[in-house]
Amino acid sequence: MRVIVVGAGINGVTAAIELKKRGHEVILVDPGPLPHPLAASTDISKAVRAAYGPDEEYTELAERSIKLWRKWNEEFGVELYHETGVMFMRQREMKPGDFEYESFQTLQRRGHKIERMNSGQLLTRFPAWNPELFRDGVLEIEAGYAESGRVVAALIERAKSASVDLRESSRFSQLDESDGRVKGIGLDNGKRIAGDRVVMAVGAWTPYLLPFTKRFFRASGQPVFHLKPPRPDLFAPERFPVFGADITTTGYYGFPLNRDGIVKIANHGPGREISPESPQRAVTSGDETSLRKFLSWAFPVLADAPIVYTRVCMYCETHDGNFWIAPDPEREGLVIAAGDCGHGFKFAPVLGAIIADAVEGKPNPILNKFRWRPEVPVGVSTDAARFRGNDH
Repeated sequence: MRVIVVGAGINGVTAAIELKKRGHEVILVDPGPLPHPLAASTDISKAVRAAYGPDEEYTELAERSIKLWRKWNEEFGVELYHETGVMFMRQREMKPGDFEYESFQTLQRRGHKIERMNSGQLLTRFPAWNPELFRDGVLEIEAGYAESGRVVAALIERAKSASVDLRESSRFSQLDESDGRVKGIGLDNGKRIAGDRVVMAVGAWTPYLLPFTKRFFRASGQPVFHLKPPRPDLFAPERFPVFGADITTTGYYGFPLNRDGIVKIANHGPGREISPESPQRAVTSGDETSLRKFLSWAFPVLADAPIVYTRVCMYCETHDGNFWIAPDPEREGLVIAAGDCGHGFKFAPVLGAIIADAVEGKPNPILNKFRWRPEVPVGVSTDAARFRGNDH
């Protein structure tokens, strides 16, 4: 088939590589530059974890991904995935129903290397934490983070060397459709590209470029901060793993010191509805005030650390928090691969094959979870690690 993939973020580039490997002619379209500066995947880090509360399907998918992340490190000849461990702590003892408790049970049952954490261990092993506040949690040892922007750049090069036809500087304008069938795409310069299948992998742009999807997608922005710690030694990976700090109550998660001496802290919360290209796409003074308040009690040594960079990370939200990788039943030839809901990047090594199966109509059990489902109502998110806001 001749497949047009729109969007060269993590979904698009992995899909393009996999479809090319399966023998299809692949055209990858993106306005550029690549990695696209506004894309969700263009950042210094994304968490890679198998902790998913009681959800065995995502846990199993993450297990497969982590094995492949290690393989990618070997193949690319550079450490893009850092196995620093991922630790989720609570302010009170974990109990059934809690994200941390359910993750601990699921990971233990599945034979993962995990440790139950307490305030005494925080004090001795992870001294940046306030041990008086955080009492209980789980450390997932075989987990960590990926350098997301660098991963996308490496995959773009891989796509080029695999002879994917990369059309950078091409901006999607509309679907070329008639009689209920999508036959290609139109660009904003008036040109058209014909194809047998069109894969829309445009993340938070989806509800804006395909207005009929506004019923089941929402673009939201989440604040991200890069800080320069006054005591870098306390934030080295062996003393400060990737973390969630009572994440279902605060939304805050973050990463150890990176190669540039930066600690990144972000929020996985309700976010605010916003277009990826909106002039309002900026961290607010309220976001910064909330961060400082959080730091002063969770990691006091970071309370006054200078903020060297901020950005708003875009999510493409679905009503239930699950990805959306499916053919459109009303538009033959169109496949949408979106709905990352802020937790998609860790699955980069397996996403391409899942999307390619959706394009080819191949059976894949996980595609039932990611199926076309406009009937799902708002507010039924299953993301066990998400902070819902103080009104919930």
